Amino acid sequence: VHFFGFNMLSETLLLQMEIPREPHFFKLLLPGFQSGVAIPLDFYTKHIQGAEINKPWKLRSDASDQIWEVIREGRTLTKGWKEFTEAHDLRIGDIVIFKHEGDMVFHVTPFGPSCCEIQYTHPHIVKEDADGDDAPTFSYDYCFLAEVTATNQKDDKMFLPVEAMRCGALNQQCKEVKLVNKEGKSWTARFGFSESDGAYYISRGWRKFCRDNRCTNGDLFVFNVVGDGTTTPLLCVCPERKECTELLIKHFSRIDGSIASTSRN
Repeated sequence: VHFFGFNMLSETLLLQMEIPREPHFFKLLLPGFQSGVAIPLDFYTKHIQGAEINKPWKLRSDASDQIWEVIREGRTLTKGWKEFTEAHDLRIGDIVIFKHEGDMVFHVTPFGPSCCEIQYTHPHIVKEDADGDDAPTFSYDYCFLAEVTATNQKDDKMFLPVEAMRCGALNQQCKEVKLVNKEGKSWTARFGFSESDGAYYISRGWRKFCRDNRCTNGDLFVFNVVGDGTTTPLLCVCPERKECTELLIKHFSRIDGSIASTSRN
């Protein structure tokens, strides 16, 4: 597993490659990416909407002469996508650029931890090993539940659970975090630690994240923390999966329990 910093990532990518004439978009691979990848709304509206629904996307890359057929369900690539990611050894934190060549044929270019195009051993689609010193270990197995409230929006400050202290992706030297929604769009926010509360908090960016995502008071997010403890951590909105569902169930169970206790009293 590998990880890299995301500061100015999109600008770096654009500087390292010639912008193609064909319509294109890129996706940051977040936890749960193998179950499906969402097509950005703007790209979908301009180039895909209205296309034949049952027509599969054909994905190809420079790693092989093979073409992978992937089913599109609405704005999400589903059946066949997992096979493509496994064949190319794609991992959390990779970036994939989709270039539309016409007739639902897309050339896919993966980028790795060095912000450079991933190199493969042709024709077996084996990813060349990177220098071990350039691939730090990182954590992406800590999730927490965040609720949008009138107070944390007004104060532009949202506290993480105390349990976040045990997450290896975070430390008190971190000064900022990236909040990433399901579309892969990110917002930079200040990150700090409160000695009095004994907890991490997000500020100066939390309110903008909520507004840009059209949140209302009471909305819930399950965030997956991604980081290596040294680079800027990501707080990624979880896709619908088992771990996130369990957190929501526990949350509502506590609420129901509190209501029941109040009723008995």
